[in-house]
Amino acid sequence: MDPEVAQVLAWLPVPFVVALALWFLSSSLFVVHQQSVAVVERFGRFARMASPGLNLKIPVVERVAGRADLRVQQLDVSVETKTLDNVFVRVVVSVQFYVLPDAVFNAFYRLSDATTQIRSFVFDVVRARVPNIAIDDVFQRKDDIAEAVKAELSEVMGGFGYGIVKALVTDIDPDAHVKAAMNEINAAQRMRVAAQERGEAEKILRVKAAEADAQAKALAGKGIAEQRRAIVEGLRESVDEFQRTVPGTSAQDVMNLVLMTQYFDTLKEIGATSPTNTILIPHSPGALADISAQLRDAMITSNQVGRPNGQMHR
Repeated sequence: MDPEVAQVLAWLPVPFVVALALWFLSSSLFVVHQQSVAVVERFGRFARMASPGLNLKIPVVERVAGRADLRVQQLDVSVETKTLDNVFVRVVVSVQFYVLPDAVFNAFYRLSDATTQIRSFVFDVVRARVPNIAIDDVFQRKDDIAEAVKAELSEVMGGFGYGIVKALVTDIDPDAHVKAAMNEINAAQRMRVAAQERGEAEKILRVKAAEADAQAKALAGKGIAEQRRAIVEGLRESVDEFQRTVPGTSAQDVMNLVLMTQYFDTLKEIGATSPTNTILIPHSPGALADISAQLRDAMITSNQVGRPNGQMHR
């Protein structure tokens, strides 16, 4: 050591020397955390980048001008604009960005406020894109808006030492009245579809019921036809058997006997049944032939009336 310096230190108090040594040591050492770098300046001019860990600097001569965080950061930007159909909507864009490790100098010295710059470009892109899109299409084309924001920011912010990881449209919030109207439109559409489905279901039920009724009537008609066929067959056998048993009788006599038997059976049923509607008709045995003639004439008349134009042949 220089004798003159040693002589000066010898005259200094020991506490002052210790304090000076501690100050020199603390001013010379500084720590940089992981995923960050420190910008060291010498007399106000950029000197170097300090990497993570324990670093040294010259007291008074050098200073730590600032630190740059290399981790990915996120900035949420809320933009209010209007759509093509003049609906005001609030769009929230989340931008994920970071400082490029090899461009810390540009990020620190060329741009004073990165978040303000990013926010301005997001406003510009969103307000240039959304006014050309209708409100119904904004939700479907949100990825296109996000890609446009990312492309614009990547081109501009890359020159300032920032990289863009992703741009996301995280929220699209129209006016409350517009949302209520959109919900009503959707509800009306769903009600219309439900009404159509309900009508189709009722139509199917009615068609099936008609088909079932038609089949039932067809089966009933077939049953009646079979019944009448069986009755005719029974009558024919009865007439043939009666003619063989009682010689000299004609078929007309047998039919009159059958009709008389049915006539008395009907009277019996009417008398045995509880209150019922009754029709008073001649009920003497001698009137049986008249009843038969009247029934025959009525059937002939109905057949004549049922012909086209209701004309009767004389």
